Amino acid sequence: MKTNFAALRRRFPVLAHKTYLNSGSYCALADTVREAIEAYMDDRLAVGANWDVWITKNESVRSLVAQLLGVTPDEIAVTASASAGINALASAFEFNGPRRKVIVSDFEFPTNAQIWHAQERKGAQVVHVPRAADGYIPLEHFERLIDEHTQLVAVTHVCFRNGARLDIPGIVKLAHARGARVLLDTYQAIGALQVDARSLGVDFIVGGMLKYLLGTAGIGFLYVRQELIESLTPTNSGWFAQENIAAMDITANRPSPTARRFEAGTPAVVNCYAAEAGLKIVLEADPAQIESRVRALTARCLQRLVEIGWPAVTPADDARRGPMVAVPTHDPAGLFAQLMEQGIVTSFRDNNIRATCHFYNTDEDIDRFVAVLAGQRAQFAPIS
Repeated sequence: MKTNFAALRRRFPVLAHKTYLNSGSYCALADTVREAIEAYMDDRLAVGANWDVWITKNESVRSLVAQLLGVTPDEIAVTASASAGINALASAFEFNGPRRKVIVSDFEFPTNAQIWHAQERKGAQVVHVPRAADGYIPLEHFERLIDEHTQLVAVTHVCFRNGARLDIPGIVKLAHARGARVLLDTYQAIGALQVDARSLGVDFIVGGMLKYLLGTAGIGFLYVRQELIESLTPTNSGWFAQENIAAMDITANRPSPTARRFEAGTPAVVNCYAAEAGLKIVLEADPAQIESRVRALTARCLQRLVEIGWPAVTPADDARRGPMVAVPTHDPAGLFAQLMEQGIVTSFRDNNIRATCHFYNTDEDIDRFVAVLAGQRAQFAPIS
């Protein structure tokens, strides 16, 4: 069945008065997500501590994330953030043998690199994969660095700086051929692009709910491939990571046999309400149709930018592009402010304005964004 994106768009009130191109920073708020947060408040007023419902919400988030990734709920940990998931995973790794290398790319969000650099005290050797002259990181750059000493390749799916999408299947094939595992940071992809864990072949995935998954901050997830769970015992732990949460056992750490062993303390309850509602919208809209729509929107944006003589730094190749279009400028803060004055919500990193698309965006949103840029080109385009 073809998704009715026009009807879905009407569920995001901000879109009635803003051109919202900022889902890669924080998504637009949907009606049902707001209602879910209000439902939590109603529960608090009516019942107080409604633990049975709260635990049900946490488990619903786990199941919905599993459905989105095409895996089982037992392979999903519900975490406080992507950082919390990576930290829990990192605490289960040892770097005292021949495999001490952790490969990261120069496209990483700071968290992913910083956490692995923090493991250098445990013996980890962190190696960065550099960009090529055109700004992309081709597969051959990974091939030069992944070797028999590599324990983990920790990479982003889509770069938060420029919207470039790495060749994940190619990286996974290289890593596995050389005995290394792969951690994929999907924060700038999942919800706007299809992320099928089995098809990609990755060992671990992290992400969060505040961007394209339409939820809120303060909640994320970690996927751990079933075959690896029992071989990894995190030293970051807590009572929700235990085999029997209700045991209240203070005599030992007895981790869950599932990916729940990578969780910690009390779940972010109100955030579970919001995350559940957001995930349901994404699944209702159909990830395959979302990706197709987002690809068309970004392609339109790239072409229109070329037409006004202000090309993006984001790759034009569909296979190398996520939901972001990054426009270079010598004054990103100034251009961001000008766009905001025109009711166009974007964000910026480095010297790029980031326009990030979701299914609720339209051709008209793209055309308005480019039209305003055309009027600001003389003042804000890069200085050659």
